[in-house]
Order: sequence, then structure tokens, then C-alpha cells
Amino acid sequence: MEKIIQLTAENLDKEHICCAISDKKCKESYALKKDWLKAAFDNGYIFRRIDARAKVFIEYGPAEKGWVPIEAPHYFLVNCFWVSGQYKGKGYGKKLLTLALEDAKSQGKEGLVTVVGTKKFHFMSDTKWLMNQGFETCEKLASGFSLLVKKINPKAKNPKFKNTVKREAGIEKKGLVAYYSNRCPFSEYHVRNSLKETAEKRKLPLKVIKLENMQQAQSAPTPATIFSLFYNGKFITTDLSVCMDSRFDKVIEKNQ
Repeated sequence: MEKIIQLTAENLDKEHICCAISDKKCKESYALKKDWLKAAFDNGYIFRRIDARAKVFIEYGPAEKGWVPIEAPHYFLVNCFWVSGQYKGKGYGKKLLTLALEDAKSQGKEGLVTVVGTKKFHFMSDTKWLMNQGFETCEKLASGFSLLVKKINPKAKNPKFKNTVKREAGIEKKGLVAYYSNRCPFSEYHVRNSLKETAEKRKLPLKVIKLENMQQAQSAPTPATIFSLFYNGKFITTDLSVCMDSRFDKVIEKNQ
């Protein structure tokens, strides 16, 4: 098994962050994700990955400082958690999750919480796998999202979604509306370039809302603050590939 390392403010500049290893067109977005991480590290954020050029990593931190509209005091919020390619089925996911639990215990946290698709959503953790590791559903949304929890303290209060998510507050009912943040090294490029071109080609009105800070993210009308696309007021997808001309029509049709 490859060594697992932790990225910090001190080593971040010389280490890769997994996702955009070879995607040169997302170079600016990649740098913005590193800037986001540097600020998040000041709030106790943790990024662990294997010591290899691979997409095998986990990100988590105090839920009170998370960029997700949930109420989960004294929990760790698990964000991106990914094991890909040849590393699947070799115990890396369980090892990374164990490290997150150990960090939570050492800091006196109530447990871990994460947002997923009730059915698997793109760019979100594998719901079924997490349930098999002892996570339980504590809330579901009509839009297809679930809030999962794995408690260390069985008497702890359940986390919950904020009301802004439940009523999808302020989302326009006509055209495309995209919410995104620099939590992902792909989002800036594809929302600002690919989605803009795709919408213009189809003469669809497009409103882009970038979540610039923690407060905006915590009051967003979607729990998927990496990327969420709405069409005529309805949540469509977390799949960034919808931004591309070749994928847009298929993804929209599938999720209508």
C-alpha cells in the first residue's frame, strides 16, 4: 500500500492535489483550488492523499467552517473523498476514512457528516459504500440529496440541512442558473467558459453565481457548492460535464 501523506500550507505549493494532474486547460482553476485550500487550512481543514500521482484522497474539516449549508456543530464535514483507477478495492478508502475518524476522535468531535446524492451523484462520494462503512441517513431532500452521519458519540444530535436548501431560496425560474465555488479545480474553467459557450449556442439565459466565501456557501440554496445546475427553477445535476456542448443535451434530458 502506498504511503498516505497530509498536505499543509508548508508543502502545498510543491505537491499536487489529485484531480487536475494533467488537465492543462484548468491550470487557473487548479491554482484557485490551492488558494482555497490555503485559507481552509487556517480553519482546521485536512487534506490527505496517497504519495503518488493518483486520484486517491480525502478532504475534511470542522463543519462549522464548512462551505456547505448544514448545521452540524462539533462534527467533521467530509468533502471530496475519491479512490480511482487501479487503487480501487485495495483498502485505500477504508484507510482514509479511518484516519478521518481518528482525527475526529482526537479533537473531541461527535462524528463525521457528509452530503451525497440519495442515489449516486457525480462529483460526490459513493453513497452505498459509505452506508456500508456505518454511515446513516439523517435527512433527505426532495432534490435528491441526503445528509449522512457516522457518529462517534451515539447521543449526539443529528446534523441537518439549513432552511435555505429546503426551500431553494432565490433561484430564478427561467433559464439556467449555476452555482459554484473554487472547492474544485475544474469548476472555474468549465462554468466560466464551457457552460457560457454552451448556453449561448442554445440561446438559453444563464446566470452564474460564484460562492466567494464561507458565509455565501453556508447560505446557498444547494448543498452541492462545488457545482449545481438549475434549469427553469429545477435542480438538474452536480455533473460538471453538463457544461460541455457535447454533454449538455444528454444530461439535461436525463435529469428532466
